[in-house]
Amino acid sequence: MDLDAIQSAIRDQNLDGWLFYDHHHRDPIAYRILSLDEHSFISRRWFYFIPATGAPRKLVHRIESLKLDALPGTKREYSSWQELEAELAAMTEGATRIAMQYSPRNAIMYVAMVDAGTVELLRELGKDIVSSANLVSIFEAVLTEAQIATHFAAQTKLDEVLRSGWQFIADSVRGSSGNARGPNKQTDEFSVVQHLLSGIQRAGLFTDHGPNCSAGPNSADSHYEPTPESSRPIRSGDFVLIDIWAKLASASSPTQPDPDAIWYDITWTAVVDRAPTARENLIFHTVRDARDAAIATIQQAYAANQPIAGWQADDAARNLIRAAGFGDHFTHRTGHNIAAEIHGNGAHLDNLETHDERLLLPHTCFSVEPGLYFPGEFGIRNEIDMITYPGKAVVTGPKQNQLLQL
Repeated sequence: MDLDAIQSAIRDQNLDGWLFYDHHHRDPIAYRILSLDEHSFISRRWFYFIPATGAPRKLVHRIESLKLDALPGTKREYSSWQELEAELAAMTEGATRIAMQYSPRNAIMYVAMVDAGTVELLRELGKDIVSSANLVSIFEAVLTEAQIATHFAAQTKLDEVLRSGWQFIADSVRGSSGNARGPNKQTDEFSVVQHLLSGIQRAGLFTDHGPNCSAGPNSADSHYEPTPESSRPIRSGDFVLIDIWAKLASASSPTQPDPDAIWYDITWTAVVDRAPTARENLIFHTVRDARDAAIATIQQAYAANQPIAGWQADDAARNLIRAAGFGDHFTHRTGHNIAAEIHGNGAHLDNLETHDERLLLPHTCFSVEPGLYFPGEFGIRNEIDMITYPGKAVVTGPKQNQLLQL
């Protein structure tokens, strides 16, 4: 735990302090930020208050009195609920505006770890409980230069894995000679996934599940996952979507992830052994242009040193799709934060599922992935990743600007 950095961030947010609370590991964010053992046994409530200035304060149950001893600060103990409430009032005395892992109206549910009753109790004690969402972003989503380097290393490797996947489909459908067409020439979604997984492992990468390969109408399900039983054949003339993500594997254990490495997450689409239809091109170009509208909005804000929130980037993409008449078919957020977890705790590009007011901070990574889905027909998603730096925001890999023709 970096106490000086935490207290500096608290002061920058004009807060009196940050109150961490847990019971039965309900708040994994607290364990990561405070550098506590995420696997320790916890059966009683604990509180840890970091004021804007001065020494932190601990409150622990007497039968688990050692649980926060690894952290700096003074310690008080309780047994009864009456004692807990009195000690909680004492440890936050002098502080009014306090951050917790709370979100008003559960708008940013990714940080909403504190139960309503605990918030009610603190309000009865005269505390103004505000969301820690922006503080969490600073300590969970802002990346080091070494971490950013792992993202680019994964990008180089995974782009090649994806290229080999498209070649695998083309060779399977046409034959490796390129002219052996016939109804017997095909592969299936699950076989493509297995091919991609093998490539991921050979490249020294790790993925938690997936990737996804969706053919024909299955591509209209944005979270479709093929199984051996449900896998759809891929034949000449089909439409195919591949969503693939990975990070560097651990050097000491190749089947495990490097815990500090950053993910790379992309989605591309193709047609097999034919040219795209006019409708496919229309939908693809609409999605591509929405992607580029979000990218441009972020880049312009960074170039002008203007703050930009996640919802604003989402609006840039969504407004273009609405203007094209396809708003009802864009059914998810435009993008998500990417960090050591594939869906990180920084700002998402979202003004649909949530109104994400968190800022896209410098040295953070996130996806931009608008999509349009037509059940029974097909779906197109176009996903790239971006990383922000002071004064600029960059796309970290190649951009798909036309439907691939395999």
